[in-house]
Amino acid sequence: MAKFFSHRTLEKNVTLLGVASFVAVAIGGIVEIAPLFWIDSTIEQVEGVRPYTPLELAGRNIYVREGCYSCHSQMVRPFRDEVERYGHYSLAAESMYDRPFQWGSKRTGPDLARVGGRYSDEWHVQHLKDPRAVVPGSIMPGYAFLADRPLDQGDMRRHLRAQARLGVPYDDAAIAAANDDLKAQADPMGDHRALAARYPKAQARDFDGDPSRLTEMDALVAYLQMLGTLVDFEAAAPQEKAR
Repeated sequence: MAKFFSHRTLEKNVTLLGVASFVAVAIGGIVEIAPLFWIDSTIEQVEGVRPYTPLELAGRNIYVREGCYSCHSQMVRPFRDEVERYGHYSLAAESMYDRPFQWGSKRTGPDLARVGGRYSDEWHVQHLKDPRAVVPGSIMPGYAFLADRPLDQGDMRRHLRAQARLGVPYDDAAIAAANDDLKAQADPMGDHRALAARYPKAQARDFDGDPSRLTEMDALVAYLQMLGTLVDFEAAAPQEKAR
């Protein structure tokens, strides 16, 4: 009876109810927020995840610029139907260097979190030029102009330096070599040893089918072909089962 009376008293007194609500919210907020000040990161490190190469970063900028994220999410949810269709569910660590991340909440087209390596460069180029040539019934607009537009990436050293200030682990050597690394990755005849040392699993070749020039198509295809290829989920599977 006393508890019932106290509850009714609290509900009828606006001031008391407001104070009690504030105290409850404050306690909940402290419990949720305070631990973040004592840990370095809320994201578990995953072997294989690395920062984008300069060419991949330029391709990602084009991907964002053209609004690709509005139709294609990069988030495979941990549900059976999604895992069977797209592959291993997405890990937070895979997007730890994304600003903004491309997880999304809407799909007009398929999820692209695991699209890297699933199709050839030629397929991607044709799909971007004329989507219905390879996917009948697609409502995706064409981006043929990307193959004719030279890649105007600007000074990628400044871009990497800005990313480093936000916490992306680009060291001084990577920043200094950013412009050279970008060109080397799209040059099938170039020396890729330094690029491979800085960016493991970086794919170096001509991506758009025209090695005589560097285009926005090169950059975008390089970005797409990297998605989902950095983490070896088969090697990690026994460790996950052991947990």
